[in-house]
Amino acid sequence: MCLLNSVQAWDQVRIQCDAVSHRDPANPLRAHGRLGAVCGIEYAAQAMAIHGALQAGPALSCPRVGYLVSVRSATLYTARLDDIAADLLIETSCVTASANNILYEFNISAAGQLLLAGRAAVVLDAAALHITGASS
Repeated sequence: MCLLNSVQAWDQVRIQCDAVSHRDPANPLRAHGRLGAVCGIEYAAQAMAIHGALQAGPALSCPRVGYLVSVRSATLYTARLDDIAADLLIETSCVTASANNILYEFNISAAGQLLLAGRAAVVLDAAALHITGASS
């Protein structure tokens, strides 16, 4: 499922994407004929994934798998996305990154109006991580 329409700009720290799929009656995230604003987190997560792939470049033969492990400080400024007439602007910025962990800030707006914002933590290559103190 690809919800984003295009990448408008990106650099090593941030990415801006747009989306029109929030208006599509066949959007797979719709429930009971509505697309709740919380679904915007999936739009942001997809932008984060694209950002990671763009940073890795074409030399990476097998993309690293990322898992969205937490969302913090999420604020919804609207109840729904499906009734927003303008295209969505999805912006994410890397706050901090290590070998296997990335913290992003994200916001989604339309026609200059902020719709939702928050922070999301991503873990890369979770299967390669080993939990200290776990019995085998």
